[in-house]
Amino acid sequence: MEFMKPLAKKYDSARPAWGRGFTLIEMLVVLTLVALLMTLALPRYFGSLERSKETALQENLKVLRVTIDKFYADHARYPETLEELVERKYLRSVPFDPVTETERTWITIPVQDADKKGIADVKSGARGKDSYGRAYETY
Repeated sequence: MEFMKPLAKKYDSARPAWGRGFTLIEMLVVLTLVALLMTLALPRYFGSLERSKETALQENLKVLRVTIDKFYADHARYPETLEELVERKYLRSVPFDPVTETERTWITIPVQDADKKGIADVKSGARGKDSYGRAYETY
């Protein structure tokens, strides 16, 4: 191990033993750079998070509407509730509204025909507008 002593001695003498860490200035520069990168990345992250919720809402509405149509095709009537779709095994569970983060805010639209009962359509109960300025209840 004699051959390593000159190399180790060269690097050990650069700073004293107590001063081999980072200086306060170096740490502040690194933290400033990290904060700058975060200010650039976070708005994009939250924007994509909102757009993914909107996409999931559109997909959940599509699944509900197709399921209601399949129920009508099989039974020649519309379901009375969304839970009936689960009871009859058309859905595993009522999908949740990703904007309101619950499955209880769906607005059910009754059948227009006075002779028939049931749910003909479903809309989101979320208030507000999406990233394109469109109201959630118009989905």
